[in-house]
Amino acid sequence: MNSAELIKQIEQKRSFLCVGLDTDITLIPSRFKTEKDPIFSFNKAVIDATLPYAVAYKPNIAFYEALGPAGWDSLQKTMEYMPKDVFSIADAKRGDIGNTATKYAQTFFDPTCAGFDFDSVTVAPYMGEDSVSPFLHFSGKWVILLALTSNPGSTDFQQLKDANGVPLYENVMRKAMEWGSADELMFVIGATRSDYMTKVREIAPDNFFLVPGVGAQGGSLADVAKFGMNKKVGLLVNSSRGIIYAGDDTAVSAAREAKKVQEEMNQLLDLYYK
Repeated sequence: MNSAELIKQIEQKRSFLCVGLDTDITLIPSRFKTEKDPIFSFNKAVIDATLPYAVAYKPNIAFYEALGPAGWDSLQKTMEYMPKDVFSIADAKRGDIGNTATKYAQTFFDPTCAGFDFDSVTVAPYMGEDSVSPFLHFSGKWVILLALTSNPGSTDFQQLKDANGVPLYENVMRKAMEWGSADELMFVIGATRSDYMTKVREIAPDNFFLVPGVGAQGGSLADVAKFGMNKKVGLLVNSSRGIIYAGDDTAVSAAREAKKVQEEMNQLLDLYYK
């Protein structure tokens, strides 16, 4: 999916919501556990409930890998069920070099390999350009690079300053923008770092940001939109637990919570998307 197609979805649904499919078999409602494939059955219910309000879905790969072959099968069925006109994110946070990075890219981008055809994958930039460029070699696909994350430990490295007083995350973003265009490179910017949103938007005025941390983690959607939206909208705001585990009746509760988010996003688009 290219940026024009993504923007079209945002404009049609009046939403920039990404639903995180962090599906934990210990947390899903008990009625799904009697199904042949509980994970897929739950994901299907979430997608059905939230599709009118979401423009993207983000399976967290760890939740599927942890289940071995059965988990990969559930992920495959989820991806086959997911409509092709929504943006798909493999939240895999891969980070390695050379042939290994290429194999990771093939896993999620080349359907003739593992069978997956995601639109994008999250990548850790710690090892530099040769850990990112293999993903950028796939035409029409996106790299979503970890930049300024929402976890408490992000300050351990991301905020470290160089001799000129520039934080590491700023240097990472600027350097990465030499590797790929704004139509193939996004950045992860945590919503709990919304006070930094103006700065990161100055650094990357045209790139999309994937923004976790709204909802259960306490980030402000209004602040994210006010300081982070650009002329392309430029935001995919993720909510996982706040939507998928909102209640035992997934069809009702997930739709209710996703609709709440979409309604707020609709108002924010009126304010800031010109």
